[in-house]
Amino acid sequence: MQPSSSEDDGLLSPVSPTDDSDATMPLASEAPEPAPGLNGNPVHWYDADRTEPYTRIEPFQERQDTSVEFFYKPVTLTALAAALAALGYVATTQDVLEEGRDKRRMGAYATIASFLVFSVIQFRDGPFIRPHPAFWRVVLGVNLLYELALVFLLFQDLNSARSMMTYLDPNLGRPLPEKNYAENCTFTPQNVWNAIDIFCLAHTLGWFGKALILRDYWFCWILSIAFELAEYSLQHQLPNFAECWWDHWLLDVLICNWLGTYVGMKACQYFEVKHYTWRGFRQSRGIRSKTKRVFTQFSPHDFTAFHWHGTASLLHYVTVVMLLAVFLAAELNPFYLKSLLWMEPDHPFVIARLAGVFLCALPAVRELYQYINDPRKTVRMGQHTWLLLATIGTELLAIIKWSKGQFQAPLPTHVWFAWLIGAAMLLLYPVGQFGVPSARRYLRRFSRKPRIKAQ
Repeated sequence: MQPSSSEDDGLLSPVSPTDDSDATMPLASEAPEPAPGLNGNPVHWYDADRTEPYTRIEPFQERQDTSVEFFYKPVTLTALAAALAALGYVATTQDVLEEGRDKRRMGAYATIASFLVFSVIQFRDGPFIRPHPAFWRVVLGVNLLYELALVFLLFQDLNSARSMMTYLDPNLGRPLPEKNYAENCTFTPQNVWNAIDIFCLAHTLGWFGKALILRDYWFCWILSIAFELAEYSLQHQLPNFAECWWDHWLLDVLICNWLGTYVGMKACQYFEVKHYTWRGFRQSRGIRSKTKRVFTQFSPHDFTAFHWHGTASLLHYVTVVMLLAVFLAAELNPFYLKSLLWMEPDHPFVIARLAGVFLCALPAVRELYQYINDPRKTVRMGQHTWLLLATIGTELLAIIKWSKGQFQAPLPTHVWFAWLIGAAMLLLYPVGQFGVPSARRYLRRFSRKPRIKAQ
């Protein structure tokens, strides 16, 4: 039996508000359905806004710009079967190599090759897709192998490390003759001409690569001058750092380094303004067009101009200083490593290390730039950046460990004070640029807050 309305009124609280309109309000389930469309107008799928990136679904071939479709298809099981077949044939038969020392060496090479095959298939893609994402996975795999080798050598003493290098090259393991390039420093055309050698070309090519990596004139100039100052500071440890003044500032900085930087920055400007229109291999007609398409596969798919804004914020300043310090350490490390491990400057291992650092630094700096300029999308450090930092840090640890007792000459007092002044300037600048204005704004806001008087 339903209670009467008078009984309902008696159940209400005396303070409960009552309104006659509540009785006439329709229930939520009885609310009329909204008219379809937008403001009464029908909306079709082809009316959607396609300007936002999340509304576009690009096919894999279009996103990766595949010129030869076969090389972009997943062939993981095929690669696994081929690798196992090759390993089984070489390891279990006598047709290729006999048992003994040759197969032990081949076993080490096979281990490296197996790891690189895994890196090609299973590692994540980096920021570059040219000439192929698998190429940059191989670069990452080689960097990781080098890092693991450095970690192993880090636990060895210097003599053991030198003897282990003879396993890779029997010609190593012999002390290097000391070289000094500051014997005849008279500034004459003949002396300058005699100082020009293959290393001048190496300087030019090296700074061409640094310009492609950093894409900033100021960065290259600061690094160029800082490296020459580092040579002045460390020539008491490495005699080959002792050079004539005109060798430092004329041949190195103003000619070789400037020429490489200038050509590299011009290349960056060309790639920056170039119009990129890619066509597939099948869409190209004629042998000439197909050949041109194959060669353009080794050019950048697109090009990003770097604007570091080193003085825009404290984060940008710290990142720029750390980047320059890492590059300077990467430049100085091979000089110490080849001196400690007794390797000539033109040894293939030294050249391979320099080329490897260049290839690893290309995607690493791109990842770092994305990390500091777009932190919302890039939530963690890129894999190339992380591994490159780990490699340079491990090299520094090995140099510090092996240098004990090797360099007897103390650091000159004037060099110590010079680096101390430089470090103080690097610390005082952010304090004046970012710390003091932040403190003033904080004090200004604090002084504007209303004070509550005591009752």
